[in-house]
Amino acid sequence: MKRFFAILFSAFCMAAPQASASEPADLDYSQVTTRDAAEELARKGALFKILLFPAEFGGEEVAANVVYVPAGIPEIKDQLTGTLIRFYEEGSIDKLTVEPEYKGKSIVPSSILMRASHSTKEGKFEPIIEIW
Repeated sequence: MKRFFAILFSAFCMAAPQASASEPADLDYSQVTTRDAAEELARKGALFKILLFPAEFGGEEVAANVVYVPAGIPEIKDQLTGTLIRFYEEGSIDKLTVEPEYKGKSIVPSSILMRASHSTKEGKFEPIIEIW
């Protein structure tokens, strides 16, 4: 499965709703500018570590693939990963990119865009997880 997916950090023509754990305007992570600060908030239960590119598709726990997000986002990401697995097993997708967006110097992504498509078939799946 891994060989079909290229890890790029920069998901069939379906409307992909934007997913959000809470209203993004309610949250402000602009002061979380270092990995140490994010890890400290994770120890306190305020942030949660996730892999941008899913382990199910070969994503590894390396610094470039690890981000910290607030409660609710890991579950949304897991649901989307489940959908991507189903699309892959159906032969609907064979490419995936995951692109975090950031605000200012914060290392907590403000959103995560997943782009999935097939190299020889029409359509694409591009959900956006809105975080803050």
